[in-house]
Amino acid sequence: MDWLMLIKAFAVGGGICVIGQLLLDYTKLTPARVLVGFVTLGVALTAFGVYDPLVKFAGCGATVPLTGFGYTLAKGVEQAVSEQGLIGALTGALTGAAGGITAAVVFGFVCALIAKSGDKS
Repeated sequence: MDWLMLIKAFAVGGGICVIGQLLLDYTKLTPARVLVGFVTLGVALTAFGVYDPLVKFAGCGATVPLTGFGYTLAKGVEQAVSEQGLIGALTGALTGAAGGITAAVVFGFVCALIAKSGDKS
């Protein structure tokens, strides 16, 4: 087991989560805006070539948080554009993230079947 990689993944992933929590605690941003902001930031950092070295350094510590989802979307588009041309810009994001999107839908459906829904009151 590579303990150094575990420490790097924990530090980077934890740091991303701390930033998100600070944004929620000390700004008037809603959780939805923070989530969208992180995904968009992941795409932007990937486009500028900044996020890929972070992924190589921290592994899952950089790919599991929401910025990692933006990274996955951007990498999918990049690969599809290189293979299919401009049409890849429309299809690459979903192709690159299909596994994660499918898992979210399936597990959400299973949880909805098991859990009893109701309002918060």
